[in-house]
Amino acid sequence: MKRRAPIAVTADDLQRLRTGGTPRLLVLGDFMLDRYVWGDVTRISPEAPVQVLRVTREESRLGGAANVVRNLVALGARVLAAGTVGQDAAGAQIRSLLSAEGVPTRGLVTRRQMATTEKTRMIAHAQQVLRIDREQADGLDDEAERKLRAFVARSLPAVDGVILSDYGKGVLTPKLTAAVIRAARDAGRFVLVDPKGRDFSKYRGATALTPNRSEAQEGSGLALGSSRDVATAARRLKRLLDLDTMFITLGADGIALVDEQGRFFTIPAESRDVYDVTGAGDTVLATLALAMALGFNVRTGAALANAAAGVVVRRLGSATTTREEIASALEGGAHQGKVVSLDRVADVVADARAGGRRVVFTNGCFDLLHVGHVSLLARAKREGDLLVVGINSDRSVRALKGRGRPVVGEGERAAVLAALASVDVVTVFDDLTPETVIRKVRPDVLIKGADWRGKGVVGQAFVESYGGRVALLDLVQGHSTSDLVARAQRSALPGVTP
Repeated sequence: MKRRAPIAVTADDLQRLRTGGTPRLLVLGDFMLDRYVWGDVTRISPEAPVQVLRVTREESRLGGAANVVRNLVALGARVLAAGTVGQDAAGAQIRSLLSAEGVPTRGLVTRRQMATTEKTRMIAHAQQVLRIDREQADGLDDEAERKLRAFVARSLPAVDGVILSDYGKGVLTPKLTAAVIRAARDAGRFVLVDPKGRDFSKYRGATALTPNRSEAQEGSGLALGSSRDVATAARRLKRLLDLDTMFITLGADGIALVDEQGRFFTIPAESRDVYDVTGAGDTVLATLALAMALGFNVRTGAALANAAAGVVVRRLGSATTTREEIASALEGGAHQGKVVSLDRVADVVADARAGGRRVVFTNGCFDLLHVGHVSLLARAKREGDLLVVGINSDRSVRALKGRGRPVVGEGERAAVLAALASVDVVTVFDDLTPETVIRKVRPDVLIKGADWRGKGVVGQAFVESYGGRVALLDLVQGHSTSDLVARAQRSALPGVTP
C-alpha cells in the first residue's frame, strides 16, 4: 500500500483552533448516568464469600451521549442535547448536571414507562470491583420519536452540525436515525456518527462514521489485522453507506481515515504513558465535530482528535480536554498535555477521582530544576496515584524572590516538570501562596519539604478538615535554586552575565 506523508498541523491551524469561535452542535443519542461508589475493602462478608465494601464517597457524572456533550462544552462549543430519560431520580440528575454545564435540556424527552440508564461502578483501592447496570433498551414509543424529530427539525437552523451518539440503548432507532440524517443533510448540516451494532445500514447518508476497530469489524464483516485490512474496511463502509469520510479509531495505533477523494491515511498515536482509556472515544468524536464545525479538512481534524485522545488517556476516569491543551500538546509533545490551566485543574482532578485514584499535591517555584526537586517529586508520587504540581507564576516568583528571578519563565518551567514521569498534572498559580489551588485540588495528601516543619504549612488546616493529610519529606542536602544561581554568578567570567 502506498505510504502517504505524515499529516502536519501548522501554526496557522493551531491559531485557528484557539480563536475559531463558538460552534453550535446538536447531540442526539443515549443519555446515561454514571455513578461511582468509592470505598475500602478490609474483610470478607460472614454471610457469603464476597468482599465487603465500606463506602467512603459517591459521585454521579454524565455518561453515554451526555459525556459527548460534556466534552464539547470543555472544547468551547454551544450544545443542544436530545434524547430520552425516565421519570426518575437518575433522569432528574442528568438534567441537573447538564444545566450545570450550561446546556439546555428541553430536547430531553421524559418517558414515564422507562428507567434512565445507569451504570454504577464500585471502586476500592483504585480498582473497579463491580459494575451494576440498570437499563431498558426497548426502543422508542411513537410519541417520544415524534417529539425528538420535531426538536431536531426546530434546532437544525441554529446549529452547525449533528452528532449521533449511539450506545445501543434504543434511542437511535433505524427510523429516527434515517429521518434525522436526511433532514440534517437537506439543511446543509454535517452528521457525525459514533455507531453501534452489526448493522450500519441505518447510518446511510451520514457525513462520517467513527467506529473503533472492533465496531468496524462488526460493521464491515472484515477482520482488521493489518493496515491494508483497515483501509479495505474503511473504503467498503464509505462506499456502502454513501459517506463523505470514514474514520476508524485504532486505540494505541491512532486514527485511520478515508477522505472525500478515497485516499487512505493513518495518524499514528504518539508514544505516551496510558493511564486510562475511559471516554477517549467520546473525546475523539467531540473533537472531530468541533474541527468540522470550524472548517478544518478531515485530515487535520483527525490529527487534532488524535492529539486530544493523547491528552485524556494520560488522565484517570472519563476525562475531557480543551482547545488550548490540544494546541499545547501539538506544539510541545505529548507531555504538554499535562499542563492545565488553574480554571481546569479541578475538573482534571475530578476525572482522576472518578477512577478511584488518590491525589497528591505539592508546589513551588521550580526555577532551575535540580536533583533535589526530582527526588522530592519522585517520592511525592509514591504517596498516591496522581501527582499535581502547582508552580508560581513569573509575577509571584519575582514578588517572592526579588529582581532577577525567575531565571526560567513559567511556560518553560511547566514544560520541564511535565516531562518528568513522576508528574501527572502541572498548573500555574499567580498568588503568593498556593491556598487557592489547594482548595481547587482538595488533595488526599499535601506534600512539603521537611524544612517546613514547625513553620505552618499553607493549606494544612483545610486539607486535614476533610480527612486529608500532610507529609513532610526530607530534602536532598546542598541543593537549592538560590545556591545554583549564586554559584553561577560567582563562577561567571568577568564581563559575562551569567
